[in-house]
Amino acid sequence: MPDMSWFYLAGGLVLLIVSGDFLVRGATALAARYGLSPLLIALTIVAFGTSAPELLVSVRAALSGAPGIALGNVVGSNIANILLILGLPALIMPIACVGRTVPHNMLIMMAASVLLIVLCFIGPLGFWQGILLLSLLAAYLVYSGWDARMNPHSPSPLAAGDDTLPTPGTPCDAFAPPDIDTHDLPHGDLPTENLSRRAIALRLLIGLIGLPIGARFVVDGGTEIAQVFGVSDAVIGLSLIAVGTSLPELATSLMAVFRRNDDVVVGNIIGSNIMNILAILGVTSLIAPLPVSPDFLTFHLWVMLGSVVMLLPFTMTGGKVGRGAGIFFLLAYGAYLYAMFSLGHAPGVL
Repeated sequence: MPDMSWFYLAGGLVLLIVSGDFLVRGATALAARYGLSPLLIALTIVAFGTSAPELLVSVRAALSGAPGIALGNVVGSNIANILLILGLPALIMPIACVGRTVPHNMLIMMAASVLLIVLCFIGPLGFWQGILLLSLLAAYLVYSGWDARMNPHSPSPLAAGDDTLPTPGTPCDAFAPPDIDTHDLPHGDLPTENLSRRAIALRLLIGLIGLPIGARFVVDGGTEIAQVFGVSDAVIGLSLIAVGTSLPELATSLMAVFRRNDDVVVGNIIGSNIMNILAILGVTSLIAPLPVSPDFLTFHLWVMLGSVVMLLPFTMTGGKVGRGAGIFFLLAYGAYLYAMFSLGHAPGVL
């Protein structure tokens, strides 16, 4: 049913955009109310929510007897998150990689990527590798919570119960003049509504539920359309599944860019890549062993690590990913797709 496929594709894209907006608004309002850093929220709640499609696809693949798809989904999504999902928003507006925790979270993402490569060279990802990855995930979450307690963000007037005197730099539009231009705000000072706890929870819930549903519609609709036009299953799996499950990150990043919150953009990408490796591969490895094809060992894993290295200078120096870097990232992603399909680097397991 081609007509329904186009409907699923269009409806999924709309749902992704709306859900991404809800998630960004809810996350930044949560940060404002409780005096939390928007970057911390992006690295945890937002990152886990936007990684939900990868988790659903990987677990379903493992349960259906196709566990090899899980590894390709995670590696492909991590590559797309940096080169595509960061590259596209950078064309709209330069993205500042600022924030106290950005450098060491970037190093954690680098370490997780290197660990994944080492585990893949050792052999299939099985039960004990899954336990290791999930243990590191727990340690990462505990560390993030401890770091937030030891280095609290600027006090929130909402948390203090003061609705009249804002703390300088506090992201809350309740204190902004009606005629303020949000494009003049510094990066990270994202205006948010003065929302109740229930309203914040509702927005987060809508975003977290809507993103994976929207991604599922886009992937299913796009797959059927591709089949109608005679595209092979391998091409569908390698392109639409990896990119499709990264669409929540794209929707969230675009909404965050339009709202001038670079913390959410950078934190979402770094946090999602960490979650993809530690959480998604950790859970999936417990369900079924994940085979590693030779093309992963010789090509895809190294492209993933190379994309991390490309992002490293920006995050370690607090630089901006501008339009020039965005174009370079997109060209690099296009070259990766060309090498994968035209030069015979498509893994047989997929």
